[in-house]
Amino acid sequence: MLYHYLATDKSERLHEDDVDAESVQSVLRLLAERELRPVSVTKMEVEKKGIFSSKIKIADKIFLTKYLSLMLSVGTDLLSAINILIVDFDKPAVKNLLLEIRDSLSHGKPFYEAFAEHPQEFSPVFINLIKAAEASGNLQQTFEDLSTSLEQDAALKNRVKAVLVYPAILLSGSLVIFIFLSTFALPKISKVFVDSGIDPPVFSRIVLAIGLFVNNYIVLFLALVIFSAAFLFYFFTRNPVGRRVVEYVVSHAPILKKVHRDLAVQRFASTFSSLMRAGLPIVAALEISADVVGSDDYRQAILRIANEGVAKGLSISDSFRKELVFPRMLTNLIAISEKAGHMEQILKTLSDFYASRVENSIRMLVSFLEPILLVLMGLIVGGIALAIIVPIYQLASQV
Repeated sequence: MLYHYLATDKSERLHEDDVDAESVQSVLRLLAERELRPVSVTKMEVEKKGIFSSKIKIADKIFLTKYLSLMLSVGTDLLSAINILIVDFDKPAVKNLLLEIRDSLSHGKPFYEAFAEHPQEFSPVFINLIKAAEASGNLQQTFEDLSTSLEQDAALKNRVKAVLVYPAILLSGSLVIFIFLSTFALPKISKVFVDSGIDPPVFSRIVLAIGLFVNNYIVLFLALVIFSAAFLFYFFTRNPVGRRVVEYVVSHAPILKKVHRDLAVQRFASTFSSLMRAGLPIVAALEISADVVGSDDYRQAILRIANEGVAKGLSISDSFRKELVFPRMLTNLIAISEKAGHMEQILKTLSDFYASRVENSIRMLVSFLEPILLVLMGLIVGGIALAIIVPIYQLASQV
């Protein structure tokens, strides 16, 4: 169990720490051995793992890596830095991770192993960077690089989400308008037409029938919409077949193809440069980078570069030239930087360049989709209005 204590020493200085102990009595004995007088001993709640347990988010990782980089840069040892973080962090998931790290370090285990026990929270790139940095004694620089990389990823995701907000609002607005008209307007208008004995056109009858169906089965309709959205989201993001379908579509659609390629190159350049800077062997760095590009074509190409090129004695640039999926600018810059001996810096610059291109391409895509969505929204509302107005004119002509 974990306990948090406040205690004073003979000079009345306050001491505060977290300790693992079997009971409060064990904590008191520990304080007595350290010649400390207890002020308070509090049992800390440990997070229970389950479906509703908190997760370590990217903001937590940014703070963690940035803080560790700062503490190590001023000469604080790793264990002391972890102890300070344990006190500062209130989030159970992060605190539990830090406690595991402290326990591993106290028992002489490698630092990276605590992260490796959480593969759903920390990527192979994150774990291998720490592993390589721990072996080379360059943890401070690696934490700084990880912090910068995570901040860039978070910023790119936030910008993408921001430009997708307006299309999402338009789609949601269309659905809300359709449900509102189907629930309140169409049933009343349909009753008027039935009572007056008018025979509306086929189009009007179809629209009115859909409106009556939605009105009579509104709960079923909403459940069907929610279930369909959840199923499609799971199928296209988690299912291997669905992800291959999405990849095929985005890799062949005119605008999406460019975004797909640029994003894959950006992920590769960012990951590969970080792994090389951390000191990983080139083949291992390529194999790890292949798993994060998000494209099967690029993944297979990188694996061929690693296993059929570099592993067999070819230079990195010659291996890249054999793979036509990569932009010529990338292969040329790799060849130049390989000769000059500063490939990590060039790849980092390329990563920033392609991140900017991805953002601009997505903004262009959204600007292209906005008028289409507006037209679609207008067709839905206009179609319903037309289906109502035509029978009203028929009714007026009979008066």
